[in-house]
Amino acid sequence: MSSHERLGVALGARSYDVLVGDGLIAEAGRHIAPLVTRERVFVVTDANLAELHLARLEHALKEAGLDCEAVVLPAGERTKDFHHLESLVERLLEMKIERGSTLIAFGGGVIGDIAGFAASVLLRGIDFVQVPTTLLAQVDSSVGGKTGINSRHGKNLIGSFHQPRLVLADTDVLSTLPRRELLAGYAEVVKYGLASEPEFFAWLEGHGTSLIEGDPDARRQAVLRSCAAKAKVVAADEREAGPRALLNLGHTFGHAIEAEAGYGEFLHGEAVAIGMVMAFELSARLDLCAAEDVARVRRHLAAVGLPTGLDGASGRVWDPRRLFEHMTRDKKVVAGRVVFVLVRGIGEAFVSDAVDPAEVEALLTNSIAA
Repeated sequence: MSSHERLGVALGARSYDVLVGDGLIAEAGRHIAPLVTRERVFVVTDANLAELHLARLEHALKEAGLDCEAVVLPAGERTKDFHHLESLVERLLEMKIERGSTLIAFGGGVIGDIAGFAASVLLRGIDFVQVPTTLLAQVDSSVGGKTGINSRHGKNLIGSFHQPRLVLADTDVLSTLPRRELLAGYAEVVKYGLASEPEFFAWLEGHGTSLIEGDPDARRQAVLRSCAAKAKVVAADEREAGPRALLNLGHTFGHAIEAEAGYGEFLHGEAVAIGMVMAFELSARLDLCAAEDVARVRRHLAAVGLPTGLDGASGRVWDPRRLFEHMTRDKKVVAGRVVFVLVRGIGEAFVSDAVDPAEVEALLTNSIAA
């Protein structure tokens, strides 16, 4: 039997549980079977994960009396586009998926986003379950119902809110992640501490390195505390009309970096790590937070191995004006004004649409030259 803990995401009729612990993939069938109305389920995964873990999930589903068919997509951020969405939807329709069918998103954030979006539009909406296999997906993208794909105009600009029926976060699978992927996910863990949980950030300063190095207890605690923070915010603001926007700390900068570099050059968490440093630097520039807060954030991210700036990144020549132009296309723009998550200190994030673009461009110029 697996050892796991259960968290609830309270959304009325759309409420669901998040299970966090070890051995959950091997027991996925018994957790999923009570939720389905058809014995035939459909798994969406990527080529890397299919080779490593798909057989184990299929066995668990069959043990619970579920017939499953899998669709395997290419791995990587470039899969989150219209071409692959169309291919996925058409393949599922060929397989005679029904309105009462359940889709299982088995993979990292890319798979969770595109499979969740497919579930939201197929037959005007079908149930889906998230089985996230990366740290980033376990602590962030699998919880909260955000689904979508990228556009040439920016990241996650096409999508919908579609809540899963269940999230199964098996922390054992994190041991097979490449270190770079683990670090990218860790950036999203840090985000919760920096946005609203200062005690959690302090805990990470003491345990982050051991988490990255493989401490199973530290990993489990990090996933639990991140999911609990996310569940609390989502329950209060499902569609990001208020406090949920704070969880975009670093993302306005990060998405611009990803878009300018071309999706795939930076992992999402790497861009977010740089973006969080920039958000703190911009806040300090506006006399909102202390320089020591910026130094503390930069110090911790660098200590675990995450990038903290654009200087020398990939040998690319960065243009601050182009980066800011990407920000003006962000889905959080309001009345033509770029919305930033700023901070008054660690754990004290707030949203502002009143930042002078000249201040942002000056910050970007300094960051590039540093």
